[in-house]
Amino acid sequence: MTDKRRTFDDSFKLQVVKMIKDQGLTVPQVCRDLNIGETAVRRWVQQYEAEQLGQPGIGKPLTAEQQRIRQLEQENRQLKMDNDVLKKANRLLCPRAEVTYRLVRQLQQKACSVAYVCRLLGISRSGFYEANRRAEAPASVCPVTVQLKASFAASGGCYGSRPLRKALRAKGMKIGVYKIRRLMRANGLRSAWKRKFVHTTDSKHDLPVAENVLNRQFEPEAVNKAWVADITYIRTRSGWLYLAVVLDLFSRKIVGWSMAPNMPAELVCSAMQLAVAQRQPPPGLIAHSDRGSQYASASYRALLARNDMQQSMSRKGNCWDNSVMERFFLSLKMERVWRRDYANHAEAIRDITEYIVGFYNNERLHSKLGYLPPTVYERAMASKPPIEVSGIS
Repeated sequence: MTDKRRTFDDSFKLQVVKMIKDQGLTVPQVCRDLNIGETAVRRWVQQYEAEQLGQPGIGKPLTAEQQRIRQLEQENRQLKMDNDVLKKANRLLCPRAEVTYRLVRQLQQKACSVAYVCRLLGISRSGFYEANRRAEAPASVCPVTVQLKASFAASGGCYGSRPLRKALRAKGMKIGVYKIRRLMRANGLRSAWKRKFVHTTDSKHDLPVAENVLNRQFEPEAVNKAWVADITYIRTRSGWLYLAVVLDLFSRKIVGWSMAPNMPAELVCSAMQLAVAQRQPPPGLIAHSDRGSQYASASYRALLARNDMQQSMSRKGNCWDNSVMERFFLSLKMERVWRRDYANHAEAIRDITEYIVGFYNNERLHSKLGYLPPTVYERAMASKPPIEVSGIS
């Protein structure tokens, strides 16, 4: 007695194939569950895959109408694939907008509609027409560029991208650092940086040397708590000019300075006397300097003692102990001195005084102070209410 041959309709075959294709089941799993031979199921899967590709499949050949439908479906899939490839290639290449709009104009001359080309490239028609309008409009100077050049000139040509961003934002213009750098390159705005060094400290002496009380504590909690002092040189056609400076570490403000064609102890004393006259510091202020003979002299030590100041000196050969003052001298020379050719001492004295009073203390944006000038920073900190500590009787 033989088993009766089982027959299955097309809907059942399609359902079995869907279980394998869409639900991720394997052929043996489906065959065990439905008690069907694997050979028949694999044939159904092959026929389904062949029909999906537009082929006649395994079984009866397609009619002429079915073949035409399958051919149109295949052509439609091919056109969609070609269109997707074009869009993906356009995104991967990331062309500039001007290049894309130029391609639209070229295809427009070949009787292709703008709407069709824009849809094909995935761009907006309004953007294309706006680009054409800007191209036909007369060229105008960007107001951002005008303000950028003005701020750069006001800084004496020394500001970089970050200080310029702060200066422009203070004028109500929102702009990023990278755009400023791009505009600076386009307009040839470049701050000149140049490094030179001449040793001016004479620490080979038998005079008393103070301890390093400051110990690189460069951020005091208030003004007139710690000052740093140093001497540098200025080149002129009439010979060297020496500059002694006193700086308040809290606000990085220059509170005293003096200039002379030589470096006696009176030079540093004059700078410190000017600082004392301006600030009237309370007793206990730390006056830090290097180990130069001028700062170890009896007249300078007596001046500090009369004003109840605590003297501090850097360690031998260690410039980092007075790095804040060294950084000011570098800024002074890069932003002003190395850009000048002083004919004589008087010309240099006038220009350096103008830099300290007219620019550095009152206008120059300082990154350490939140891009505020030292004088503005002191006023802002003085206007803040004092912090009240509760629980202390």
